[in-house]
Amino acid sequence: MLPEFSPHVSDLAPGRGALRPARSWLHSDAKSLSLNGSWRFRLSATASAAEDFAADGFDDNAWDSIPVPAHWVLEGDGAYGRPIYTNIQFPFPIDPPYVPDENPTGDYRRTFDVPADWSDAERVVLRFDGVESLFRVWVNGTEIGGASGSRLAHEFDVTSAVRPGENVVAVRVHQWSAASYVEDQDQWWLPGIFRDVTLTARPAGGMEDVWLRTGFDDGRGRVEAEVTASATAFPVTLRIPELGVEQVWATPDDVAPVDIAEVEPWSAESPRLYDATVSTAAETVTLRVGFRTVEIRGDQFLVNGRRVVFHGVNRHETHPERGRVFDEEHAREDLALMKRFNVNAIRTSHYPPHPRLLDLADELGFWVILECDLETHGFGKVDWIGNPSDDPAWREAYLDRIERTVERDKNHPSIVIWSLGNEAGTGSNLAAMSAWVHTRDAERPVHYEGDYTGEYTDIYSRMYASVLETEQIGTDGSRAPLLNCTPSQGARQRTRPFLLCEYAHAMGNGPGAFDQYEALVRQHPRLHGGFVWEWRDHGILTTTPDGTPYYAYGGDFGEVVHDGNFVMDGMVLSDDVPTPSLHEFKAVVAPVHFAFDGDKVAITNLRHTTDTSDLRFHWRVEHDGLAVASGELEVPFVAAGDSGRVSLPSVAVSPDAETWLTIDAVLATGTAWAPEGHVVATTQLDRSVRRPVPGGRGRFAWQPGDGTLTLGVAEFVGGSLVRLGERAVAGPRLELFRAPTDNDKGAWGEVDESDASVSGVSNAELWYRDGLDRLTSRRVSVEQSADALRTVDKVSAADSALSVLVESVWSRAADGEVELRVEIQPSHGWETVWPRIGVRFDLPDGTAPVDGAEWFGLGPLESYPDSVRAARTGRFSATIGDLSVDYARPQETGHRSELRRLDLTSGNAEVLRIEALPDTHGRRPGFTLSRHTPQEIARAGHPYELPESTTSRLFVDAAQHGLGSRACGPDVWPEFALRPEARTIRLRITAPE
Repeated sequence: MLPEFSPHVSDLAPGRGALRPARSWLHSDAKSLSLNGSWRFRLSATASAAEDFAADGFDDNAWDSIPVPAHWVLEGDGAYGRPIYTNIQFPFPIDPPYVPDENPTGDYRRTFDVPADWSDAERVVLRFDGVESLFRVWVNGTEIGGASGSRLAHEFDVTSAVRPGENVVAVRVHQWSAASYVEDQDQWWLPGIFRDVTLTARPAGGMEDVWLRTGFDDGRGRVEAEVTASATAFPVTLRIPELGVEQVWATPDDVAPVDIAEVEPWSAESPRLYDATVSTAAETVTLRVGFRTVEIRGDQFLVNGRRVVFHGVNRHETHPERGRVFDEEHAREDLALMKRFNVNAIRTSHYPPHPRLLDLADELGFWVILECDLETHGFGKVDWIGNPSDDPAWREAYLDRIERTVERDKNHPSIVIWSLGNEAGTGSNLAAMSAWVHTRDAERPVHYEGDYTGEYTDIYSRMYASVLETEQIGTDGSRAPLLNCTPSQGARQRTRPFLLCEYAHAMGNGPGAFDQYEALVRQHPRLHGGFVWEWRDHGILTTTPDGTPYYAYGGDFGEVVHDGNFVMDGMVLSDDVPTPSLHEFKAVVAPVHFAFDGDKVAITNLRHTTDTSDLRFHWRVEHDGLAVASGELEVPFVAAGDSGRVSLPSVAVSPDAETWLTIDAVLATGTAWAPEGHVVATTQLDRSVRRPVPGGRGRFAWQPGDGTLTLGVAEFVGGSLVRLGERAVAGPRLELFRAPTDNDKGAWGEVDESDASVSGVSNAELWYRDGLDRLTSRRVSVEQSADALRTVDKVSAADSALSVLVESVWSRAADGEVELRVEIQPSHGWETVWPRIGVRFDLPDGTAPVDGAEWFGLGPLESYPDSVRAARTGRFSATIGDLSVDYARPQETGHRSELRRLDLTSGNAEVLRIEALPDTHGRRPGFTLSRHTPQEIARAGHPYELPESTTSRLFVDAAQHGLGSRACGPDVWPEFALRPEARTIRLRITAPE
């Protein structure tokens, strides 16, 4: 008789009843039956509904049907509740282990047939791979048991409950339970049976578990087998056909390591796998074996004796329509996309993924930090009072979670580090988890960021450390204090490998400074790279009442407690489109580095394992963005970690155009993740003839005037531009405001966390305070000559004495062109950074809207001062829609830097041609073309909230503020921060006839 099950689902025990010990997720030929499919379903508002539904003869005809696996809040078009998003906050009172009586509870039922040939099974096991958050199971009216641990596998022995022929399984799932307090993991709360349900007939003489541990040393391999089986199951045979291995162990005592004279190692770059089987007379288990050795030597993390650099991402399981339900095709493409963008590592934040994902990681090649299903972040809001991590009453639950994590996935060569969890404070239960892992798997190191002093983990890990702090961690002999460490503890942490388990928070437009972190990793061997937060946005595809689709974030489903769009913080948008930040990441961490020296180029192979034999090096020469020559460099194969120097091709330098040499390292043949010719790394060299920097102002005989005149293609009335050629145009007007990015709105930290004066105040708040979004102007003067017009405007905001003086000089140029020079001079007293320094032109649609651009400058994607490595100099074109990124919350987007020439188009017709001239310092402006003003964009919470527009807006910016990662990380580095300063913009404009 099972004990009374708490109606308040407050039990701390991780499982009860006929729950089996944790074991590997194995590919076995044992008979099995998938119970995925259509189940009968009923939702109750509380956890205490009658349990008669589990009875064998219960009539469920009045119930709904629901698919399994699925989350019930994503089914039924809202009939079963709605998703809830929180980052840190608990969506219920903090009163552990209790949860509210209002506790959505789903009851599931389905029938299944047990085949007649299962009668000889030694045991019948019912397996659940993922149920959120706590569930109970009945078979044919008999309660079998219950368990918690939403992203963990649970198996129940149902041998005595099943019968030949038709059977009934019933499951009750509670959305909230005591376990919810340790699953506060910065994602949607999505209840239900969301992973596979399987029934298996375990054969007499089969194997309960198999673990093939491997090692690699100087070309030799070793397999250490752990076979969990009764003595009567022996003999057991290990076969690795490709290596000629056929080892028979007659008894359990005979099981011993198998040494292999010659094997190819497994690595993330060369994921060499060998098919292996472990067999008894009754069962065969199939595995894929990769040979590699993991070790920490001093402050170095090594695989197969070589230092590993993690160019990683944090990956939640998320799908815009299915939530955390696994979609293998989608997951495979996700990982292939990572490979194409030079991602080599995955941290499974903050729980074990579907086990098939790890098969894909083994196959495609990733270094994996496998994280336990654990986070208690919400307790941080109450100073960690009541945190389960240091409460002995929760010890069993913590140990069960790490045991189920390690045991399920221990056979995967891709897993090189175990992680205890995330943001769960610290305490004795975490230390106990670490001790268990060290005992069970002595090879793989243990990671947990919250162990700041290194009391029970093997790797020093931090999240969102600034560039300066990261440098201090990596520098030998540094005595700079480390977070929460005494000097002696800090000294000890500097003797260990360091990684950034989270950095470069990729929320919205950003982050900046990838290249600064990467430079430190290359400079300081102790620094082993990091994992960008995070891989993709978690948007849920939904529609407005009028049917407009959009990707929902926190608050869009009416949640009382939520964290808004903080769940939209990935380098891939919810619709699978890579953001510019992912392109920037790819460029910065490229595994091949180029360094030019005269007529030579040094090519450095930064890979861990493989040489460059899989690459070809293509070059091309362009004059003002037009190709004039191309070819292939003859590059000898460069071993991992080595460099080679080759001669550059002879380049014909144009006296009248910019000359650029581009080199691309491309795949010589296709792979499982990219086609032949895929660009792995690229670089450019400017071979242009140096030209003199333009001089100062022109000289004109100014006279007062009414400002009504025509200069080339420009027509003015009352000193204001009204037309360029046949196109109505208004401007230029000063623009200092940009629609705040998520990082602009963030107030997380300063660059070095030393400036307390702005702590907790975002840049966006300061911009609104200073009125940058509501500037007004006063015309100071209008002067003109026969060939020029000069206006001076004073621009300021209401309730502010701060101002900016803007002098605009239009002058006639040759062949109908007109030249514009804008001098921008701020008054004294501006204290904050500015988002931009530029001007705006408004181009009403008329009969033919401006809907595209062709340009010569940096592209093809947007770029900002601290995110420009992915940009290259060339000629590009795009529609006005493609020039911006559809971030889930509209914000600043679309800036292209280093503009030389811009052709605005309507359809296929050129409307205006603008040449951007450098200022006296050689600096060129950038441009943005949009259908909206920054103010309109800033007011919209979703793309569908942007107003209909009848005007295209052209922004020409002398400078833009950097991006940073202050939504959850450090602010823009000073080098890329835009301080109020005088700037000049020079343009030459013509309109085709």
